[in-house]
Amino acid sequence: MRFSSVLSLLLCGGLLLAAPGRALAQPTADHQYTTEDIQAGSRLYAGQCALCHGANGDGINGVDLRRGVFRRSVSDDDLARVITTGIAAAGMPSFKFQAPELTAVLAYIRAGFDPSGTPVKVGNPERGRTLFAGKGACATCHRVNGVGPRTAPDLSDIGAVRTLGALQRSLLDPTSAMLPINRPLRAVTKDGRTVRGRRLNEDTYTVQLIDDKEQLVSLTKSDLKEYELGKTSPMPAATKTLSADEIADVLAYLLTLKGGL
Repeated sequence: MRFSSVLSLLLCGGLLLAAPGRALAQPTADHQYTTEDIQAGSRLYAGQCALCHGANGDGINGVDLRRGVFRRSVSDDDLARVITTGIAAAGMPSFKFQAPELTAVLAYIRAGFDPSGTPVKVGNPERGRTLFAGKGACATCHRVNGVGPRTAPDLSDIGAVRTLGALQRSLLDPTSAMLPINRPLRAVTKDGRTVRGRRLNEDTYTVQLIDDKEQLVSLTKSDLKEYELGKTSPMPAATKTLSADEIADVLAYLLTLKGGL
């Protein structure tokens, strides 16, 4: 039997079906994978697994492949063992796969579905929620589900639109992960008024922004004598206030933010 066909059966059927109980989250990969492994796993997943598990890996109740939440497996060896030995009670047979193919699927899951990334540690979302509002001070700038300021991007659906790797980069190195449209802006009008804020939209003749008073402002470029876009994010790196485990918790919380999805 071809690996791709069996993989679809595994992931949609027995691999993540288990005895009742709380789902288990593996906080990080315990094996080393290469970018090539992850990219190969991405292709296999898109072609065979997404039909059942969805593009974000959360298509089956109680399971979230992207976040590393399973019902039975915990370590990478656990996952590999289930695939190769099967689960009789769940109707999942055992299969013999080529090692590189099995490695690729594990790599993609552990990379949080980011084909360009590396395995990322994911912690506890409830602790992450507390850190987001407290020690991490994220809620002092970001808005979530209608609560919070508008000076920084709204994060209500960030878990649906950004990959795990991208979210991690935004916490560790905010400038490298800053979207161009969100760059800070400083403009001075011809009558001497200075406007600062976050860019929302720009065309040939105008620019729109949220200013530092959370007001929506539209400027006509012909009325400006100075116009400057910042090159660095005003957001500090999370490592300045949070430990590695705490960052993993915040990541877990951000992944739960999926708006109305």
